[in-house]
Amino acid sequence: MTDSPNGFGHTHVQTLYPVPGQCPVCGEELHVTRLECGTCRTGIDGHFALDRFSRLSAENLAFLEVFIKNRGVIKDVEAELGISYPTVRARLDEAIRGLGFPATADDALRPSQVREERRQILEALRSKSISADEAASRLTALASRT
Repeated sequence: MTDSPNGFGHTHVQTLYPVPGQCPVCGEELHVTRLECGTCRTGIDGHFALDRFSRLSAENLAFLEVFIKNRGVIKDVEAELGISYPTVRARLDEAIRGLGFPATADDALRPSQVREERRQILEALRSKSISADEAASRLTALASRT
């Protein structure tokens, strides 16, 4: 949130929302056409590219924050998020692909990893920590890695 003058010498609080990186209609990448100062209202119009991280879902960003906070130590990420090693790897790989980096051949999962990841996705759906659309997206991504 940011405080900004309302023109009458009073300050009101304005909620700032994260910038979506993908079009909700067609799924293509969005671009920014206007920037504005929250204090003086100076505006800049043009075509500005979003960074790679804007392409990620809120869930992928949250995962990467935990991963970075734990300095990439997978055991610590597992402990903090309460997920298994294959799930940490799968979520990291998903974030890497979301950033636009190519998937490598060693992204392929072993059958036991596929079963574990599928179980984790369905458990997250059952506990309502992810939506049905997110579960479907993850299951589709999982199938493409087998």
